[in-house]
Amino acid sequence: MFKSAKPFFIKVITPLHAGSGQDLGIVDMPIQRERHTGFPKIEASGLKGSIREVLEGLKLPDNTISSETLKEKFEGLEEKWMVRKDNSEEVKKDKNGNELIKFDESISLSFGPKEGDAHAGALGFTDAKILLFPVKSMKGVFAYITCPSVVERFKEDLDICIKTKNINQNKHNIEAIPDPNSVTNMSSLIIKDSIVLEEYSFKVKSDKKTENLAQFFVNNLGLNSVANKLVVLSDEDFRDFVNLSTEVITRTRIDPETGTVKGGALFTEEYLPSETILYSLALTTPIFNGDKGVFKEEGDKKEEDFVMEFFENGVPEVMQIGGNATIGKGVVEIKKMEAAQNGK
Repeated sequence: MFKSAKPFFIKVITPLHAGSGQDLGIVDMPIQRERHTGFPKIEASGLKGSIREVLEGLKLPDNTISSETLKEKFEGLEEKWMVRKDNSEEVKKDKNGNELIKFDESISLSFGPKEGDAHAGALGFTDAKILLFPVKSMKGVFAYITCPSVVERFKEDLDICIKTKNINQNKHNIEAIPDPNSVTNMSSLIIKDSIVLEEYSFKVKSDKKTENLAQFFVNNLGLNSVANKLVVLSDEDFRDFVNLSTEVITRTRIDPETGTVKGGALFTEEYLPSETILYSLALTTPIFNGDKGVFKEEGDKKEEDFVMEFFENGVPEVMQIGGNATIGKGVVEIKKMEAAQNGK
C-alpha cells in the first residue's frame, strides 16, 4: 500500500510519441489515450522505465561513481547513496560478480530488481495525464487550453498528495474549478470579446478562478506565459482539440539500393506537440525486502520518505520519453513541486 504521493510535471520540448502500437484507423501509429475520455496519456510503465534507464545511465562503465553528473545530483549525499560498501559491510555483487555500489542497491530497492521477482519496487507512478494542451491562436501565437474535468481531477490528485503531507495545502491547493470559456484578465489572445483557436471562434470572459489557476502554474511550474495564454474550454471542446489537433507526421523508408521509397513503406505517426504539459504522481511505500539498504527508517523519517527523496534527487531535469529518440523526438523537461514544510 502506497504511503506517500507527490506530483511532478512533464513539459514536452520536442514532439513526443508514446505509441499504442499499430491501429486500423487513419493514423498508422497513434499515441496512447485514455479509454473513457480519449485524452492523451503516457502509460506509467513507460514513464517508470524511462526514468530508471536515465538513472542507470548516470554511472560510468566501470561501475564507479566519479561521474560529475552523479556528484552534482547527489551533492552532500554521496556517502549515503553513491559510495561503495566499506570493509565493515558485506560487499554485494551482481550475478556476473561485479561489485554493487549503494546507488545500484537504491535503484533495485526503489524500482524493483531488474531480473526475477525477489521483491516489488517501493517506487511507483501513475499514468501521466494531460493538463495543458497547446493550440494555435489567431492572436498571441498559441494558447494553453484545459477544461473543468481536467482541472477537477488534477485537484483531486493534489488533495491526495496534501493528505500524505508532501505538498503544502495553503501554497499548492487549487481553490475552485474555473468556468468554461474563460481566460485571465491578462490574456493576450482576445480579439474584442472572442478568441480564435485553429479555425474556431469562442466568446470568452475573464474569470477570477481562471486567474488563480494560471497563477498556480506560474508559481509551481515557472510557466510565466500561462498568465496570458491560459484558456479554459468546455470538456467537449477540449476533447475535440486533443483528438484532432495533435501532430501527425508522414514517414517513409528509403531503399538503399535505389534511393527511392520502398513499396508499402509509407506510414503516419501521431505526436503530442511541443509545449504540452502532463503530470504524474510519484508514489512510495516501505521497502519490500528484509535488507532495507540505505532506506532504513531514521527518527521521524520513514522508509517511504527516503524513497521519495531518492526519486526527487535522481530524476533528471531533461530526459527522453517514447519512441524515435534518434531523430530528436520525446525530449521533455521534468518539473517538481517544492516539499511541504513539516506537513503544513
